[in-house]
Amino acid sequence: MMEFDVNQIAVPFRMQPGLQRLEGDGPWLTPLAPASALAREKRAVVEAGVALHQVDGFDLSDAIYSIANYDHSERTTGQFDTKNPFKGPSSAAPDAVPTLALRYEEDMAILDGETGTLPWLCVCVPSHWAPEDKLGLPFGAVHAPVADSAPLAAAAAQLVRLVTGGEVWQRWVWTITPSGRFDQHPHRTVRAPWPAATAASPAGDPAHFARQCWLRVERQRFLPVRAPDGTLRRQALFAIRVMLQPLTQAVQTRAQAQRLHDSLASMTDAVLDYKNLRAARAPLLQWLQALSQSPKP
Repeated sequence: MMEFDVNQIAVPFRMQPGLQRLEGDGPWLTPLAPASALAREKRAVVEAGVALHQVDGFDLSDAIYSIANYDHSERTTGQFDTKNPFKGPSSAAPDAVPTLALRYEEDMAILDGETGTLPWLCVCVPSHWAPEDKLGLPFGAVHAPVADSAPLAAAAAQLVRLVTGGEVWQRWVWTITPSGRFDQHPHRTVRAPWPAATAASPAGDPAHFARQCWLRVERQRFLPVRAPDGTLRRQALFAIRVMLQPLTQAVQTRAQAQRLHDSLASMTDAVLDYKNLRAARAPLLQWLQALSQSPKP
């Protein structure tokens, strides 16, 4: 289910960290429903043996312990084997299959605070990026392709210290897409085209355009990594939950329509190109403008 409210979108739009510190005891991870569309797509990636990427020699044991601790169900049942986080070989895949990928909705990576790099990733449904290309890279280099990323790059070292400092941090990333697929790996999927005019719905029908679009949201959390004795490691578990909702369901009120309209209208050309929204902005703005002025609340 979509946890994100369009009213949370920032106006004007800016590419910035937007971190929020979270308090409390969680739960911080989301169980994966086995029959869901997300589970089916994740399972295909796991069975193809391309979900897991790890720097040689990296010790994952403290991260696995922390994941089990964040999973409230495992605190009581004790069924999660913190020493052996992977299933054995199966008929579905010749190699060991990481249970983490199919246990939670979240994709995961480790951010190492000492080196500022990503030494481990378990990612099945990336949003137009290749996890294997990010392995071992510094935090700043990981985000180099992001549009208008100069402020982010300048603050990279400070951000790494912040999110590996022992607290829970959260941010939201959103876009609009013509694809209802979760897995948007650039080498596994062809980017879907924006809706075209048809005989039944000619050009200039922004409502028809909007009905074929999706709101894609990532809830990104940075969770502290601790050893079994409670020692805080200078590492963060980066947990990415991808959520999809038809755009016309996500935007229901005049206030939501105005909010999304103003954010889209404020995007720079660089951001529009990065998010592949340049061709979509005009019909989306028309639809949102009409919705924001509709009689309904």
